[in-house]
Amino acid sequence: MNRDKQSVPATTAGERHALLSLSLAMLLSALGTSIANVALPTLSEVFSASFQQVQWVVLSYLLAITTLIVSAGRLGDLFGRRPLLLFGVGLFTLASLLSTYPSLPVLIAARAVQGLGAALMMALSMAYVADLVPRERTGSAMGLLGTASAIGTAMGPSLGGLLIGTLGWQSVFAANVPLGIVTFFLLQRHLPAAPPRQMARSHFDYTGTLLLSLTLAAYALAMTVGRGDWGLRNNALLGLTLLAATLFVVSQQRASAPLVKLSLLGRPLLLAGMAMSTLVTAVVMATLVVGPFYLTQALGLSTTRLGLVMSAGPLVAAVSGVPAGQLVDHYGSHPMTLLGLLLMLAGSSALALLPVAAGITGYVAALSTTTAGYALFQAANNTQVMVGVTAEQRGLVSGLLNLSRNLGLITGTAAMGAVFAMASKSAALPAGSPQAASSGLHATFAVAAALIVLALLLGLRSRVSQMQTV
Repeated sequence: MNRDKQSVPATTAGERHALLSLSLAMLLSALGTSIANVALPTLSEVFSASFQQVQWVVLSYLLAITTLIVSAGRLGDLFGRRPLLLFGVGLFTLASLLSTYPSLPVLIAARAVQGLGAALMMALSMAYVADLVPRERTGSAMGLLGTASAIGTAMGPSLGGLLIGTLGWQSVFAANVPLGIVTFFLLQRHLPAAPPRQMARSHFDYTGTLLLSLTLAAYALAMTVGRGDWGLRNNALLGLTLLAATLFVVSQQRASAPLVKLSLLGRPLLLAGMAMSTLVTAVVMATLVVGPFYLTQALGLSTTRLGLVMSAGPLVAAVSGVPAGQLVDHYGSHPMTLLGLLLMLAGSSALALLPVAAGITGYVAALSTTTAGYALFQAANNTQVMVGVTAEQRGLVSGLLNLSRNLGLITGTAAMGAVFAMASKSAALPAGSPQAASSGLHATFAVAAALIVLALLLGLRSRVSQMQTV
């Protein structure tokens, strides 16, 4: 349904500058994830460490974001988003500098601190959008943030590879320092101050924060330890997850000022938005986890060509972000959420049926359809959830949305990788053969298509529930 554009105030220069500054913060947090992956083989050689050891350079960053992002958003609601966002950028920048110290334990610890800064940037940047722009332009603003995040993800591997080849491994982390300084000063100059919060520090739910962090950390570790071989440690961590989650729910029921009001999770749009985000992000993660095996084993691509093909997805997301936001503003968030999911379903179904003879062209076409649908879904879903949230809860809800995305990344890495491995081995074909890789791809994206269908059903059900309560 078209919106009356005459009633929407014109975008001011200050608003544009503030949104661009927030977009740079989102780019920086995404770059912090993708630029480090390419350095792992070099770090293993430099520190004479195993893969299991150096993988914590990536895992510590992801774990810090996952466990702290909800609390980061809530802190912004209580004490003001602007000072905490600036603190997050400063922390990220300082930790980037510390990451250049030639010690693997120091590097892993610095990356965890960097993840804390990234959690503040991700949660508060999205929350700030609703403070800055009228709801009629929220979709375009969310699309801009999505574009910035996709650009950061896309440029990470190529930039990291270039820096390692020319300046050494430390430059991969040092590169974030000048970018962080520029981001800090742009935000300080262009970001308007939010109204001060009238809540005492004692009202922050420290017990709930600790229990939620423990729950998320235990779950993330359960999904990542063992390199895909599920064992006793994974089961123990899942048990700890359930215990901590139960204690968290009990604490929220008893707290005078809970971290997460359980009634908030009863809202159909928020609950469905989080669930759909987790499902579709797991599908997107499948393209990153399974794609390289298919492209090298089934299509025989070299490392150079593999990098070029793998960059197609993030590049499509980057190009699609702003137009996707404009479509959301023009036609409404709910129809565009469903359209994004339908595009993802088409792309996933194509990958599930893709013959090896389709080659690179067929793979890129299916991948591009999936990623374009994801960009549209993200802009629409984030808009649909955030526009109905009060100013006092925007940071928390933004944190919950980002949390659902991170849970999708972690779950997708473990679950989709396991599906691919099982399907490849059960194909009764030599491991690593083109036929085995093709069988693995087909099984993985058949599951992915089923997840998208489930997301569609959730979207339709939440819409019906919302209409019934109006």
